[in-house]
Amino acid sequence: MKKLLMLFVLVLCCSLLSYGQKVYAVEYANQAEVKVFVVDYENQADLSVFKVEYSNQAGKNNGLWYFTDYKNQADKTIYYTDYENQADITIYFVEYSNQAGWNSNKKRHLFY
Repeated sequence: MKKLLMLFVLVLCCSLLSYGQKVYAVEYANQAEVKVFVVDYENQADLSVFKVEYSNQAGKNNGLWYFTDYKNQADKTIYYTDYENQADITIYFVEYSNQAGWNSNKKRHLFY
């Protein structure tokens, strides 16, 4: 019983300290915590993003994003802007998970 309780506390602490990247795309800019612009080339992006299939695969501020179906399931809400100068951050969607990550650490704080 004591081991089970310790395991539960450990899992709880890890879940509270982790910064999961579960995101939800909102329809209006004023609903978003972060405004993003998708660039055409990876070298133009602040963050390279890989879309994962399952929520437990979402990273800890490392570009592995899981898109939720509902706003209340997300850690961050994002809005896709039409122009780069309207965005807080630029992103590029990559093909493979090992390509995901920050290209510039200046804006990393936006996803904590």
